[in-house]
Amino acid sequence: MMLPHSVRIYLATEPADMRNAMDGLASRVRRFGGDPLDGSLYVFLSKRRDRAKILAWTRGGYVVWYKRLERSRFKLPPIDSSSETVSLDSAQLAMLLDGIDLGKVKRPDVWQPKRIA
Repeated sequence: MMLPHSVRIYLATEPADMRNAMDGLASRVRRFGGDPLDGSLYVFLSKRRDRAKILAWTRGGYVVWYKRLERSRFKLPPIDSSSETVSLDSAQLAMLLDGIDLGKVKRPDVWQPKRIA
């Protein structure tokens, strides 16, 4: 799943009750200061980290994607213990949903052109 870099993706650091439907997940987004109507993707993992739900608002309605891993667990990226969410990019989301351990992924430094003053 490759998304434009402009799409913001937030992973909730606390486990979610997978019985929550769209409204319950939207309520959680509001509790940690997000806006579930802003077009961002909000990712929630179950306590066992074998299930994931992604909440988004698109053109007049909520969408929820659901994934269950049969033999593995989702591996969390490094998390600051005081944060309620972690920002991800689309590549990190794709790796997370494939069960790849984001803490072990080594990314090359991003090249930036020199700015002309």
